[in-house]
Amino acid sequence: MEKVKINSEYIKLDQLLKYVRVADTGGQAKFLIKNGQVKVNGEIVFQRGKKLRSGDEVEVDGKKYTII
Repeated sequence: MEKVKINSEYIKLDQLLKYVRVADTGGQAKFLIKNGQVKVNGEIVFQRGKKLRSGDEVEVDGKKYTII
C-alpha cells in the first residue's frame, strides 16, 4: 500500500489517479472510474469528482493508495 500525502483538505478522485500516475490524462481517469475499476474504502465509485480526505483508501488494478 502506497501512502499519498496531500497538502489540502481533500483531493478529487480523478486528480488523485493522475497524481499517482495510474492515469496520464483526465480522460483516462474518467474511463477507469466510469468502468467501475476504482474502489474507495472498499466500494466501487463512479464519481470522478469524489472528494478524498486523509484516511481514505483507493484501489485501482490491485494497487492500493492511502491518503495521509
